[in-house]
Amino acid sequence: MRKEISAGGVVFRSIGGRLEIQLILDRYGKISMAKGKMEPGETVEQTALREIEEETGIIGSIISPVDIIKYTYSHPIHGQVQKEVHYYLVEAISGVAWYEPREAWLRQDQNGYDNNDRIVRKGLSLLGIEV
Repeated sequence: MRKEISAGGVVFRSIGGRLEIQLILDRYGKISMAKGKMEPGETVEQTALREIEEETGIIGSIISPVDIIKYTYSHPIHGQVQKEVHYYLVEAISGVAWYEPREAWLRQDQNGYDNNDRIVRKGLSLLGIEV
């Protein structure tokens, strides 16, 4: 039986002393955590951090292992596959940022690329926000 290893994480951050946990909506419409298949030459830890960054844009740091889940699924070509998913507790260090619309405009205006000014302005306008 074929074996497949994936890895991901319970990604968290602390904002103003308040913890937040990242969740994603997967391709099946289910709430999940970022995870994906191990590539040749990677450790499971490297896989977890790469997949988190690829799926969310967040660069993280592993704090500790969480657990491993194992199950079998039926692949249309390979038949039965033993799946093993390693999860880690990962602290978000940097990555994407979210801002209130006017704050986003101020940041773009002060430190963004000039050719993006009209894009952000038009996007905000489509949302009913004039800057």
